[in-house]
Amino acid sequence: MNLFKSIVELLENGTNFVLASVLTRTGSAPSSTGARMIVRSDGRITGTIGGGILEARVRKTAAEVFATGTAAIREFVLSADDAARTGMICGGRIEILLQFMDSTVGLNLDFYKHVLDAVTGQGRSRLITSVSPAEGSRYLPQLLLRNDGSFFGAADFPEKERMIEALRGNKDGYLHLEANEYHIETLCNSGAVFIFGAGHLGCALSRLTPLVDFKTIVLDDREDFANRSRIVYADEVVVLPSFEKVMEGLPVDEDRYIVIATRGHLHDLVLLEQALATNAAYIGMIGSRKKRDALYEVLAEHGFRSDDFARVNSPVGLAIGAETPEEIAVSIVAEMIRVRAGKNK
Repeated sequence: MNLFKSIVELLENGTNFVLASVLTRTGSAPSSTGARMIVRSDGRITGTIGGGILEARVRKTAAEVFATGTAAIREFVLSADDAARTGMICGGRIEILLQFMDSTVGLNLDFYKHVLDAVTGQGRSRLITSVSPAEGSRYLPQLLLRNDGSFFGAADFPEKERMIEALRGNKDGYLHLEANEYHIETLCNSGAVFIFGAGHLGCALSRLTPLVDFKTIVLDDREDFANRSRIVYADEVVVLPSFEKVMEGLPVDEDRYIVIATRGHLHDLVLLEQALATNAAYIGMIGSRKKRDALYEVLAEHGFRSDDFARVNSPVGLAIGAETPEEIAVSIVAEMIRVRAGKNK
């Protein structure tokens, strides 16, 4: 589950917690910048910042943050011995921001609702956290700079236009502006996948994609297949009148992924032609090379060229020897993750 969704749900339910966020890392620290973990008052966690020794130390520090109700930035050093126990080659340093999230402070809920909208919507946003007075502060001002250039968040920030100018050309990390210090993080859209076909593969795939934070929409023209009794975990299940012109009404952009797994070559042809007219990040189509090449021959007659066909992942999925629908679904998800990871670098 998207961790920001968990943050919003906990705040809505009146649950206080500590949010641990990775600010920087060096060496072989076992987590990436932007990784997050929720720590509840009883020590239970959601999310991960690397596991093992690091998370045990962070949970102990989180208990101190609970006691004081303040924010803290801590540096954790993993020695070579620590690294060996966690399966790494060498140690590293990791800097973590721990914030006490008070559910009675309405701004916390409002802010993270907007963050959730940002990471599930289109484009990228930037999360700006004022860290100058981190130690002993009950509240760290945060600002969300949306993809469209608009802001949401704390009012006690420098003039917005100056902040935008300061961010131009600055990568993620620390930003010094006058006497203040800010941490900048780009929030990447996890992406959405349109699965065309609610058969055995579509059903198996729809169980996996939500687990890795793809918004999942399953579409089919058969109500007996496209229904909630079969497709349980998808965000949306859509029964189509037909596959003709279906993508004209869908928000397919560079953060969207398309998997074509219908029951027939004709449907696949109709959908592939539409998919190639979009700028989707990923197009995957089930089937053999023989079937794929036959469809390409038809599409070539419609004006498509080799550069268009190079965008299609078919046979779909990484070559792991998958045979069952569940195994093929794993290979497809792995391929989509590889594409997403490349986009978000």
